[in-house]
Amino acid sequence: MLRLAPLVLLLAALGPAPSAAQSMEPPAGGPSAGEADPGPLILHMLDYVAVDYPGAVKDGRVLDAGEYKEQLEFVTQARALLMRLAPRPERAALLARADRLITLVRDKRPDADVATLAGELRWALIAAYQIEVAPRRPPDLRQGAALFAAQCALCHGSAGHGDGPAAKSLDPRPSDFHDAERMAQRSLYSLYSSITLGVNGTAMVGFRALSEDERWALAFHVAGLGTPEAEQRRGMALWNAGKGRTAFPDLASITARSPLELETRHGADAPALLAFLRSQPDALSAEGNAALATSLRLLRDSLEAYRQGRAREAHDLAVSSYLDGFELAEPSLDAVDHSLRTKVEAEMLRFRALVKDGAPLAAVEAQARTVEGLLARARSVLEIGGLPPGAAFASAFVILLREGLEAILVLAALIALLVKAGRRDALPWVHAGWILALLLGGLTWWLASTVVRVSGATREMTEGVTALIAAAVLLYVGFWMHGRSHASRWQEFLETRLTGALSTRTMRALGFVSFLAVYREVFETVLFYEALAAQAGPGSTMPLLGGLAAAAATLVALGWVIVRGSLRMPIGLFFGVSSILIGLLAIVFAGKGIAGLQEAGSLPMHSVNIPAVPLIGLYPSAEGLVVQTALLLIVAGGFAWTSRLARVPRAL
Repeated sequence: MLRLAPLVLLLAALGPAPSAAQSMEPPAGGPSAGEADPGPLILHMLDYVAVDYPGAVKDGRVLDAGEYKEQLEFVTQARALLMRLAPRPERAALLARADRLITLVRDKRPDADVATLAGELRWALIAAYQIEVAPRRPPDLRQGAALFAAQCALCHGSAGHGDGPAAKSLDPRPSDFHDAERMAQRSLYSLYSSITLGVNGTAMVGFRALSEDERWALAFHVAGLGTPEAEQRRGMALWNAGKGRTAFPDLASITARSPLELETRHGADAPALLAFLRSQPDALSAEGNAALATSLRLLRDSLEAYRQGRAREAHDLAVSSYLDGFELAEPSLDAVDHSLRTKVEAEMLRFRALVKDGAPLAAVEAQARTVEGLLARARSVLEIGGLPPGAAFASAFVILLREGLEAILVLAALIALLVKAGRRDALPWVHAGWILALLLGGLTWWLASTVVRVSGATREMTEGVTALIAAAVLLYVGFWMHGRSHASRWQEFLETRLTGALSTRTMRALGFVSFLAVYREVFETVLFYEALAAQAGPGSTMPLLGGLAAAAATLVALGWVIVRGSLRMPIGLFFGVSSILIGLLAIVFAGKGIAGLQEAGSLPMHSVNIPAVPLIGLYPSAEGLVVQTALLLIVAGGFAWTSRLARVPRAL
């Protein structure tokens, strides 16, 4: 095979097929047949069979004997490489499909039959072995253009017509990326594979020295070189009108299939939509399914790790599938299909439990299929035109109201306590606590978004620990308040408060409670709103802001009502009611803390058959129920004890 300097080689001949003499060898730079993961190489071969077979056979007649022999060798080699894949139940079906493909090629069957079966085998292989066929993030097309100009234009020409200065010396000639008929048969993954593995019999070698992001950027740039701008503009208009959201939910949907395949599956508008999304892949990352796509990818990674015996890694990935993916889409899905949200959550929990308990592989695989189907349903629900304005408003309203309700109850109770006691001088401790929580929560979110990556498990761990600490401090404050719910104790407190009965330690505790009550909600609330904004789409800005403003106003009004109502209560009743409220909130926080640590995988979880009611910290977990029951008994016993002591006058 002709070898040139690396500058000349990159993308030198993506189009022509390998020579017959060398087609049994792996593509240059690619894995050898004996390597552990021949999956990408098999996909590479099947792509070329689907594209190049029509040039070898027509109406049962061989048009080019060399190319025909080459196609037969490709499908035979692909079948041999399938035998080197890790044993799985699906492999037998893959081999059967490969045998049928070999028969079709040997019998010189029509090109449509061969291309269809090659595509079916390719997709079955991707599904069975979870082969990644898309970049993990939208590629940088400017980087792709710069790489092409610097390293590819020498062969392909600056515009990609295959007419670069070095093209005349190459045999076969470099591909013309403006060949509409041929490019319509090439998927982005096919181009990426050629860049990665190279093409035998040509000047094209594999370029694994380039990073994965760089190779994807090149593939996207190459795919768009021959696309008319009018086609891209038509695709943009269709996309902005809400078309294609179900057909193109994620990056894999535009990278794994060719324009012809997508037109067959989704209709005449699919090529235009594909042209637009290839030119602006960021449009997909802004879509509401981003969280669900992440969840699905991590679920598949978890199943793959379990298949390979890496149970601990499989469990961690299963936890991440929920926390880094589905959880961020929960508020939006709740607004449009609450029952589906609860079902997905329950089935994902069941999958984690099976993985953690070391269940048989067949059971884990069956549960993974169940979760995949539910995630697909959830994605369809959220992607059909995005969230309606009413659902976007409701989601934004519920998120802030749900996350802020506990915090506002705590803050209102603390403020009412200090005002009632005549200790307004201690209010700055409470205000400093929640203001610091907002600032630190915002800083935490910024650091997690730009400096370091905070995983969902770490987020849940932080929230869980914070909730448990808050529960402990609330118990202290609750007992302190309940001890002053009787008239004699309150009178003693009034007599000594000006000389420091409300000690610095107590004021710090109140400020600490204020901080914890707000901080544990801020970070997660910001993440939820980010995900919601993506799911709602660019046309839902006003409903989102309206829901946010309405929830904030509701919380402020609720806090004002609690404070004003508390100030009008008889002092004994106020302290009694407030102490009970604080005690119950401690139990709620404890339940949420246990649930957070369980979701992070830090505590074991044994499910019980009860519905989850997050608003009161109730979750279907035996461990959480035991802790909350114990706290309820402690609160009841403690309040009974302080009531008894309150009847005996003593100095504070």
